[in-house]
Amino acid sequence: MPVIRIENLSKSYRIRHGAARDKYRTLRESLTAAAAWPLRRLQGKAGGSVEEFWALKDVNLEVEQGEVVGIIGRNGAGKSTLLKILSRITAPTTGRVELRGRVGSLLEVGTGFHPELTGRENVYLNGSILGMSRREIQKKFDEIVEFSGVEKFLDTPVKRYSSGMYVRLAFAVAAHLDPEILIIDEVLAVGDAEFQKKCLGKMGEVAAGGRTVLFVSHNMAAVQAICARGMHLSQGAVIDSGPVSHVLGRYLKSLDRAAAHAFDNDAQRTGLGHLRLVNIELGTSDGSSNAVVACGDPVRIMFRLNSRANAARLVFALYDQFGAVVSDFDTRDRCELDATGGEDENCITCFIDELTLVPGRYRMNVLIETVEGVQDHVIGALSFDVQEGRLRGRPVPLGTRGTSCITHRWAFARPELSMH
Repeated sequence: MPVIRIENLSKSYRIRHGAARDKYRTLRESLTAAAAWPLRRLQGKAGGSVEEFWALKDVNLEVEQGEVVGIIGRNGAGKSTLLKILSRITAPTTGRVELRGRVGSLLEVGTGFHPELTGRENVYLNGSILGMSRREIQKKFDEIVEFSGVEKFLDTPVKRYSSGMYVRLAFAVAAHLDPEILIIDEVLAVGDAEFQKKCLGKMGEVAAGGRTVLFVSHNMAAVQAICARGMHLSQGAVIDSGPVSHVLGRYLKSLDRAAAHAFDNDAQRTGLGHLRLVNIELGTSDGSSNAVVACGDPVRIMFRLNSRANAARLVFALYDQFGAVVSDFDTRDRCELDATGGEDENCITCFIDELTLVPGRYRMNVLIETVEGVQDHVIGALSFDVQEGRLRGRPVPLGTRGTSCITHRWAFARPELSMH
C-alpha cells in the first residue's frame, strides 16, 4: 500500500496587479483613495487586476514505502509548493493527499526555529512541531547535536547563527527524529562540502531503514546518488516519472533544447539588461567553430555583448551532465584581461591552452556585471560536447570517470630518492 497518494492535486494563487501598489502614499492620498474606491469600483476602475496562477495542476502520484524519489524541474515548476502541501504548511485548492506515517520536513533554512531561542531550545521546539514527545527528543538529543556540529554554540540564540549553522541544526533535527516520511527541499544548497556529504549519507541511512524520502534539488549528481526514482515537474504538472537515470537524461536533454533559445527567452535570464550577452562562439584556438571539442585541445570561447565590453566583468561556470559545478572562470579574479586581444570592442574571449574535461556533455551559465550591478545572468547559455582526445600524449577515452583529467607519469620501478 502506498505511503503517499496524491490524486488530482491542484493549487492556485491570486496575484494582484496594479500600479497603485508599487509606491508609497501619504496619509492624505490613502484617505482620498479610500473615499473614491466605491465610485471607482462602480465604474470598473477599482485599480489593478487579479490573475489566477496555478502553481500545481492535476498532479497524481503514488509513492511506496521505502522509495527515495528525486523531484526535479526548473525554478517555478511547482516543486516547493508540492512539498509544502505534503508537509501541511499550505492547503491544496483541489484534490486530495493521503499520508501514512509521521512526516519530517526541511523546506527552508531554519523552518520552525525561533531566532531568540538558543540552539538547545530550538531542538526541543522544532521536535515538538514535528510531533515528537519530549522523551523522544531527549533520546536523540546527543546524536542531533553531534551531527549538527554546533556543540560550541548550542546555548547561543540562533539569530546569531550563520546560514550554514542554521541548516546543520535544522537538518539534524528533521533527520534524527525517525519520521516515516522525510521531505527535503534544497538542503544541499547551503553548507560546505563536508556537511553535504553528511546529509547524503544520512538520507541514505534513512532510506536503507525502509523509510520514504522525497528530495528536491537542482544538484543532479546528488539526485542520481541517492534516488532510485525520479519525477520531473514542469509548469505545475508531472511530465515524466520513472527510473532516476532515465528521467534525469530526458530532463537534461530538455535543458539543452531550451539553451538553444536562451537568448530569446526572458525566463532564462535576469539582470538590469543594459549590457547583455548576444552570442557565444566555442571553437579551437585556430579559429574554427564547433559545438564538439576534444579533451586536450586548445579552446577559445568568445562572448559577444550588445555594447563595449571593456568595463564589464564576465563570469562563466561549467556544469557536468548531473548539474555539478566543474569550474568557473572570472575576468576579474582569475586572470588579467588582455586589452590588446582583438579589434572588436564588443567581445571578450577566453583562451584555454589545454581542455582537461573528460568526454561528456557540459553546460554553461554566464553572468555579466558592471559597477551598476548584474547586467545579465543567462542560465544554460551554451551546451557542448567533449569528445575523446589526448592530453599530453595520454589517451582520454569515452567513459573516463570524473569530470577532469590530471596529467601524470608512471614508473614501473621504485625511483631513487634524493638524499638532500
